[in-house]
Amino acid sequence: MTSFSSEAQTMSLLAFIAVITVTLLLCVMTGPDRDDLGDFYTGYRSLSPVQSGLAIAGDYISAGTVLGTIGIIALVGYDGVTLALSTVLSLVLMMFLLAEPLRNAGRFTIGDVFTRRLPGPAVRITTAMVTLTALLPLVIFQLAGAGDLLSVVLGFDSDGFKTGAIVFLGLLMIAYAAIGGMKGTAFIQIVKTVTLLGASLAIAALILNRFDFSLPSLLDAAKHGSGAGDAYLASGLQFGGNELDMISTQLTVVLGAAVLPQITMRMFTARSAAAVRRSMSWAVSTVVVTCLLIAVIGFGAAAIVGHKGIVAGDPQGKTAFLMVSQAVMGTDQSAVETLLFTAVATAIFLTLLASVAGITLACANTLAHDLITHGLRRKAQLKASTEMAIARTAAAGVGLAAIAIAAGARHLNLQALLTLSFCIGASAVAPALIYSLFWRRYSRTGLLCTLIVGSASAFILMTGSNLVSGSPQAIFPDQDFNWFPFTTSGILSAPLGFLAGWLGTVLRERDPDDQRLRYEAVEETILAGTPAANSASAS
Repeated sequence: MTSFSSEAQTMSLLAFIAVITVTLLLCVMTGPDRDDLGDFYTGYRSLSPVQSGLAIAGDYISAGTVLGTIGIIALVGYDGVTLALSTVLSLVLMMFLLAEPLRNAGRFTIGDVFTRRLPGPAVRITTAMVTLTALLPLVIFQLAGAGDLLSVVLGFDSDGFKTGAIVFLGLLMIAYAAIGGMKGTAFIQIVKTVTLLGASLAIAALILNRFDFSLPSLLDAAKHGSGAGDAYLASGLQFGGNELDMISTQLTVVLGAAVLPQITMRMFTARSAAAVRRSMSWAVSTVVVTCLLIAVIGFGAAAIVGHKGIVAGDPQGKTAFLMVSQAVMGTDQSAVETLLFTAVATAIFLTLLASVAGITLACANTLAHDLITHGLRRKAQLKASTEMAIARTAAAGVGLAAIAIAAGARHLNLQALLTLSFCIGASAVAPALIYSLFWRRYSRTGLLCTLIVGSASAFILMTGSNLVSGSPQAIFPDQDFNWFPFTTSGILSAPLGFLAGWLGTVLRERDPDDQRLRYEAVEETILAGTPAANSASAS
């Protein structure tokens, strides 16, 4: 990959400094008071449906989604498009099935949703552990790749710079989560979403202009540039013809992407049931448009940069967005084109910042609210100011742990961590939410079985996948202890999660009438639109 001009690198560095300054100012201005839990956890539900929808879309469109999906489409074509469509479908299912009941049943975290009808410290503690197991790999994955991306943009290729970039971004994400709370991170997500949409739209338009706005011409050029011929626009290139592996991946994304805790926590910020529906409409529309633009950019990268150029920049294609942006504007860039490239680099930088900040906040919330306040403490209620301090301390603890692991593992291919997060979402979080919100007989034992078996099976199966060993894209490419035949665990671990919840309920069902009455007591609240009261936070 040819290096970017010194002018573009200088402009990008200035833009990054401006972004950091503005976003930190936003966090300080919108941050909660020191003892206002409602403001910290939900922003007092003060966001409009448009703002909330853009924030949900921002949390949903992570750096892995943007950069990874563009790279996959550029390298494998049709299979990458189906992955993007699965991402959209996941959010659509969330909108129609879970968004409104989640908002009505919960208060601050998904632990509130579960204990709405199945109270107990064991539920709180298990929920917190599952949340951390699902989200910590996701933030590590995104932080670990940040150093390489920033070094590409700014032209610093030393190991010290890459490690320093990881540490710096990690400290920023801690500040955003601890200072801004829900409202502060929401505004960062809004700025990120608008910037990303604008930059993606401009690059997609330039790519289409190169081919006279003819989609068939673009696809034909992408097919030739990919080096795969007709197989590029047919199913099976990514998975070597293994249709079950493709089904497993799509199932994992559809079930897991939209139920991860950093997404579900946004449901609790809506003012009303009607507001959450409008918010989700805005979120889905934004994600659909973004995924369409991502597809055009991915095909453009294959057509203009070519397979060899993309792989030379990064074997997984994570730099394809930057490479096609440079290629479509040429080496002799005008001032306007330099500004456009700066906008693309800024959008990627904002995506990294906003994604890790939202995930860190979700981890801090569950540690403070579920684990400590209502899980480990069984007697005296903590003061609001104390819980707020715990949440901010938890944000720092999670962030520092993620920084240390990401800095130490940045030389490894950590794609397995991203996949693990989706697998836990599909295998543990999704079954537990569906059963809790809609099954009258569901018991506390069933819930615990769902969370534990779903998470454990996803983790165990992923250790045997080709993303951990036995392939060039694995964490340990030089070793081979691959025993699981699929890239993702969803095809087996998701059914196991549902089965464990059902068996735990029917085999340990002491009083089915009591479970039914418990559900009927909250059924109208969950399904009819009445928001959860403060009692929802009880253990």
